[in-house]
Amino acid sequence: MAGAVLAQDDALEVAWVHSNAAAQSEQRVRAGFEAWLAEQGLNWNVSFLDSGGSGEATATNLQDAASRGVDAIIITMSDLRASRAAIDAAVQAGIPIFSVDSGFIPGVMVDVTTNNWAMSSDVSPYLLDELGGEGKIIFFRMAEHHGTRKRGDVMEDVLQEYQGVEVLEEHNIDYTAFFEDTTASMQDYVARFGEDIDAVWAPWDEPAQAAINVLNAAGLTDVKVIGIDGHPQAIEEVCKPDSMMIATVSQPFEGMGEQVGDWIRQIVAEGKPREEVIPSNTVYMDAPLVTKQNCQDFM
Repeated sequence: MAGAVLAQDDALEVAWVHSNAAAQSEQRVRAGFEAWLAEQGLNWNVSFLDSGGSGEATATNLQDAASRGVDAIIITMSDLRASRAAIDAAVQAGIPIFSVDSGFIPGVMVDVTTNNWAMSSDVSPYLLDELGGEGKIIFFRMAEHHGTRKRGDVMEDVLQEYQGVEVLEEHNIDYTAFFEDTTASMQDYVARFGEDIDAVWAPWDEPAQAAINVLNAAGLTDVKVIGIDGHPQAIEEVCKPDSMMIATVSQPFEGMGEQVGDWIRQIVAEGKPREEVIPSNTVYMDAPLVTKQNCQDFM
């Protein structure tokens, strides 16, 4: 029986739909998944489709995966609401969809993620408290992804309790070119506001780094910046005593990739019922706050 299961494992065809393969978060999920495959000795055939940050391209890639009749689909960091028809097509074809940090909607087996409201409720007050409850900030948002949208919504709510904090500008990042867009926007804000900028709130680590690059180039080093994700480079930045990056949140992206792999093996390869394997529609993993005080623990 074990040999039959292994043969079935080896034959699995999996399509992976990236929202934006350039995002480090997606790369880390994939790395965790591939490391798990190697550790388990599995030879699944995995094809990767990059949507370049486009919701329309995500839907097209999902439809393509469904039409090819793969055994399972993984989708990462997408807004699934824009892919309703493609998800329905996969369901009708009997293809299970496992999503990572994409929000649960009917039709997918499960969404594994972290609690985006909780992450923002950790890091947002931390930034404002470090300002002493007073100052002027740049507020970057990104409404096209459920996670970053939730983080921004929490920050907006938290700001209501900090009347001494003024938002100089709010900008919704273009996800199709997020680093370039953040850089260009920050250059504009530095030119307009200069030393009036006390802090930058960024919805994830890469825009935070883009903002830091611009601030450093302009000689503005007395600014507090936060991100969310806990990528290795961001942790290193937080750990630098003189860095403007004061906090991030450490997301277990590699663990998400491992978890999805295990679910696919149990449900698709071994034929176990979903309700025996997956505890809820959305599965949250822990994501601790990282500051200059504890960053060494995450190196």
